[in-house]
Amino acid sequence: MRRLFLGLALLLVCASGAFAQPVALFYMTDGPDSIRSFLAHSAKIDLLVPTWYNVDENGLVTGGPNPTVLDTALRENLPVMPIVALFGKKKFHDLAASNDAQLRMIDAMLREARLHGYVGFQFDFENLDYLDRDGLSAVTALAAGALHKDGLKLTIATVPNAPGYPGKGGFAKWIYTDWRGAYDLAALAKSVDLICLMTYDQQTRWTMPGPVAGWQWTLDNLDYALQFVPKEKLSLGIPLYGYHWYTAAPTVDKTTGEDRPNPTADYISTPDALELAAAFGGKPEWDAEDHTAFLYFYRDQMREWIFYTDLRTFRDRYQLAADRGLEGFCSWVLGSEDPEIWNFLPDRAKKH
Repeated sequence: MRRLFLGLALLLVCASGAFAQPVALFYMTDGPDSIRSFLAHSAKIDLLVPTWYNVDENGLVTGGPNPTVLDTALRENLPVMPIVALFGKKKFHDLAASNDAQLRMIDAMLREARLHGYVGFQFDFENLDYLDRDGLSAVTALAAGALHKDGLKLTIATVPNAPGYPGKGGFAKWIYTDWRGAYDLAALAKSVDLICLMTYDQQTRWTMPGPVAGWQWTLDNLDYALQFVPKEKLSLGIPLYGYHWYTAAPTVDKTTGEDRPNPTADYISTPDALELAAAFGGKPEWDAEDHTAFLYFYRDQMREWIFYTDLRTFRDRYQLAADRGLEGFCSWVLGSEDPEIWNFLPDRAKKH
């Protein structure tokens, strides 16, 4: 009965036009900051997607809920849809090649949903070979069919993949073959209840400093996705975190013994970004072209850069989702956000 009630709640939040505001999907990890953020702001969240499960190449699903989080969500009638994650080309290829492994995975998902009252699951399959594009579509279709028969939902997180083919440079080829090329949005949209477009990580530790989700890049990927996915089935990714770029100590080539340059970047939360700025004299600035907050400061005579999500960065992307009539937005990850977003977002109860 409890799962039926939550399932009806999810149908409401996924229904087209049900609310004037976009549906607020938030990801949560097992980290204490993430859990504390959820517990403090659960009333603002429409759908919780925690990172509670993994699956291996044999279809073995491991993981389980945080009891405090699950009890809170069930008490508040907040739908919970955990992630089932798999990262890695060979592991996914093996899973996609084995019907037995897929059925083993699906049986575990059905078991866990019945035990804990989940409304469904979200697939988070990343670092896949572009040649496994059809395999991903087939695995998703099989799982979606089984979950739907049991009254459950299946959603999927996809790496943004405009323009649908690789560019000229080496990085463009790599990001397509290893990350973007495996997602057939049209095929996936036919199977799942929602696609969460991960419009973040445009710039990362693999790149030069820049916005986590530049404005034109976000628009290009959204427009591309909307060619294949109905807007009622599309959730726009909004990062809550930032990246901090700095010059690390040179690495040493094990073969030649030569030093190698080592510029790198780490995830950083908005509160931590502002704390670093205060400590080292950085001044928050606004990039009007990319609709994003950034800052820089000097430490040990070297410039360090941070691009991050403040309230204005978040609000512009939230409004984009609303203006395009999308199902909602999906934000990674609780615990890294600007606290001011909670004053901006409406309470879940006020949407009904």
